[in-house]
Amino acid sequence: MTSLLLEGISSLVTNDATRGTGPLGLILDAALLVEDGEVAWSGPRAEVPESSGLERFDAGGRAVLPGFVDSHAHLVFAGDRSEEFVARMAGRSYAAGGIATTVAATRAASDAELGANLSRLVAEARASGTTTIECKSGYGLSIRDEERSLRLARAATPETTFLGAHVVPGEYSGRSDEYVSLVASAMLDACAPYARWIDVFCDRGAFDADQAREVLSAGSRHGLGLRLHANQLGPGPGAQLAVELGAASADHLTYLSDADIDALSSSATVATLVPGAEFSTRSTYAPGRRLLDAGATVALATDCNPGSSFTTNMAFCIALAVREMGLSPDEAVWAATMGGASALRRSDIGNLATGSRADFVLIDAPSHVHLAYRPGVPLVAGVWVGGRQVHPPAPGRSSGNEGMG
Repeated sequence: MTSLLLEGISSLVTNDATRGTGPLGLILDAALLVEDGEVAWSGPRAEVPESSGLERFDAGGRAVLPGFVDSHAHLVFAGDRSEEFVARMAGRSYAAGGIATTVAATRAASDAELGANLSRLVAEARASGTTTIECKSGYGLSIRDEERSLRLARAATPETTFLGAHVVPGEYSGRSDEYVSLVASAMLDACAPYARWIDVFCDRGAFDADQAREVLSAGSRHGLGLRLHANQLGPGPGAQLAVELGAASADHLTYLSDADIDALSSSATVATLVPGAEFSTRSTYAPGRRLLDAGATVALATDCNPGSSFTTNMAFCIALAVREMGLSPDEAVWAATMGGASALRRSDIGNLATGSRADFVLIDAPSHVHLAYRPGVPLVAGVWVGGRQVHPPAPGRSSGNEGMG
């Protein structure tokens, strides 16, 4: 049995209210005991249980919190859309049609090129404290390219999502129903073995409620869990459709009515907010404060993609949520850890309760509040997955895709 004791922790976020104070289960002057990749104990340093043969790590008066759980990301793609970003900053509004640019580049790329970009982004996310990441397809939009996107993604994380219904590809222009039929049949058959989830972009310029229902219902029959891009570009049926179908999450949610918020707050569907997208498109921010006040479960995610939110940094999203969405630092950290785990319907991650997987982050600050208080500063000093330090990598060891998920 391998054991690791972290000592000298100024403040420890456990997300276990039975272990510490408040919803974050905060413990001051704390220690954390890890055995065989799981949390064995947490508590005040003065109460560390007797044990022999421990490897010890001195946190040096710094804070420790659960690894970030990024429950919405698009990491399998090729190409660059920086010119589109420049145009938006000059006043051009965002529309879903820009996805076609990435589809063309992705189809033309080799597996090796797509895999190398995926590995780079996963390593980047890990270095900024993400220990579990969800990865969608959606930039292939053909049977071959969606299948290989998910096959590559599965090598990086078990949290893979089939998003064949991202937009209608150019070759199906004017025949969206025909494309939906393809997604819900032959494309789904090819992709389901590599996916845990299925998603649809239900919004202006993408797919309507009936089309989304057809795709999600087919995915459910294949045993896939449901997710939904909803209400990003304007008011629409997506949020309530997600609740109706029992989706694990409805994501974006920039434009919500009172009825939408009521539906989300009375359901098990997690409201996943992606403030990086609003930042990068100069859009209205989603109503995070209203959702929380209504009792909805809220998650934060990066929505990392080349068009509308090209960031893998969850700390940046925490800072945005505090500044622009009305979340407190505590609420934002919970949403970026336990909220993301809830959106993936996982209880073994996003927290440091006894028995959970020992995924945690050491930050070069005395408190998790500094993640919002010092935006843009690289505070992550160490990352552990399953009790094993993966960042910074030990001398002679690669910092590849191991451990994500």
